[in-house]
Amino acid sequence: MERFWVGDFLRIIINIIIMKVGDKVSLIDDDLRGSILKIIADQVKIQDEHGFTYDFPKNKLTLIDAKLYENSPIVKKNESSKNVSKKHNKTPLKVDLHFQTLVKNPAAYDAFERLMMQKEKLLETIDFCRKNHIKNLEIIHGIGDGVLQKMVYDVLEGLSNVEYDEHGFFYHESGKVEVKFL
Repeated sequence: MERFWVGDFLRIIINIIIMKVGDKVSLIDDDLRGSILKIIADQVKIQDEHGFTYDFPKNKLTLIDAKLYENSPIVKKNESSKNVSKKHNKTPLKVDLHFQTLVKNPAAYDAFERLMMQKEKLLETIDFCRKNHIKNLEIIHGIGDGVLQKMVYDVLEGLSNVEYDEHGFFYHESGKVEVKFL
C-alpha cells in the first residue's frame, strides 16, 4: 500500500476536483506532459506535444500551473569554490636521479656505488610520497645505456598499489616515468 503525505493527498484531491478539458497536466512519476482531451470518471485521456494520446487515472496526474511561480523572486547564489589541498595537487613531485644532482663530487664514486645511491634516493622518495599521501611522482632517469632505467622499472615492479606506464610508446626514449600511487 502506498503512503501519502497530507500535502500529497490534498494536492491530488484538488487536482481531481478542478481538472477540466484543455488543462495542461504532467504525469507525477514520469517526464510526460500534455493537455487533457477527455475526462471519463477516474480516467483522463491526454495528448502529449508530439500528438500521442495516453490514458491515466486522475491521481497520477497533476496540473501544470504557469501562474504558480509568477510572483516568486529569483535568487541567484554564487557557487562556492572547492578548496584543493596541497596533497592533491595535480602537478607531480619530481625526483631527478641523475647522479650529478645527488652528490657534489660524482667522479669520486664507482658505477656500482652510483647505482646504489640512486636506488636509495628513489626508495626514499617513494616512502616520502606514501607517508605524505602524494598521489603523483615523476621519476627522471634520463636516456643512456638503460642501466638506471632498468633499475627504476625493477623497483617499480616490486611495489604494490602503484600505476605506471610499463611498456609505453616512448618507453626507451622519454627519460622519465610517471607513477600514480593508489
